[in-house]
Amino acid sequence: MSIDTVPVSYEVLDERFRTGRCMNGDDRMQVLHTGGRWVEGPVYLPAWRQLIWSDIPNDRLLRWDETSGAVSVFRSPAGHTNCNTLDREGRLISCEQGGRRVTRTEHDGRITVLADRWQGKRLNSPNDAVVRSDGSVWFSDPDFGITSDYEGFRAESEIGANNVYRIDPDSGEVRLVADGFGAPNGLVFSLDESQLYVSDTRSGVIRVFDVRDDGTLSDGKVFAEMRDGYGRFDNIRFDDGGRLWAAAMDGGVHCYAPDGTLLGRLLTPEPVANVAFGGAKNNIMFLAASTSVYCLMTAVTGAPRIRR
Repeated sequence: MSIDTVPVSYEVLDERFRTGRCMNGDDRMQVLHTGGRWVEGPVYLPAWRQLIWSDIPNDRLLRWDETSGAVSVFRSPAGHTNCNTLDREGRLISCEQGGRRVTRTEHDGRITVLADRWQGKRLNSPNDAVVRSDGSVWFSDPDFGITSDYEGFRAESEIGANNVYRIDPDSGEVRLVADGFGAPNGLVFSLDESQLYVSDTRSGVIRVFDVRDDGTLSDGKVFAEMRDGYGRFDNIRFDDGGRLWAAAMDGGVHCYAPDGTLLGRLLTPEPVANVAFGGAKNNIMFLAASTSVYCLMTAVTGAPRIRR
């Protein structure tokens, strides 16, 4: 069976991008699937050696089997799901833009609603989620899914703002933890979970917050700003060296040093919305890029999947 590939290319902006081996690995990226309308939210399931991702306008979740290379439909309809991630028990956590809720797929296939309201008001359209080691689920809630019928269902916002929330692992309480965004999007914790990074698509910045012991956040500060002409920030992920990889849509994938310096860029054939690490060694980079899903094996390794 022939495998479609495309060349890999980089732009070096700081010598640390080269010395950190960020450019080492495959010289071609594999095309796992194409033909989507707008693909998002890839997550690798180590136990099953599968990748699951969303095709939002087509209202479906797809999966790729690493052992066979086969692609099939995992769920359809899927509530116009955007992000997917795993909790500490390996259950799928999904942000449904159409259902305006955060859900968990149980091991037996049942779907549990984790959040669909804050202070009695319907959420806008949950976009991205991360799970902390204490079991709390943190998610962004911009308005992308209610501005039109393309990625959800057009509606007025009941909250009137785009915020970031935390779901308590014991009580299930939904608490607002950060506001003041144009459109909060990607979320990721630092390697030690002492900080939360949030990309703001409309404002063109990535903000970083200190996480307090009680689960609240400090006032955020700007970690990085989008350069002119380089697109818009979407999701963000860390490698185990503390470098932040940011999907920049029209600008490919940006790589930032821990001090916020833009080290370089992985250039892509289509605008990238999401980047994720997976594979047996957690060193395969998966890219959800417009109509297609790509992957390449790298010399860098993603942040540990499970934090103690």
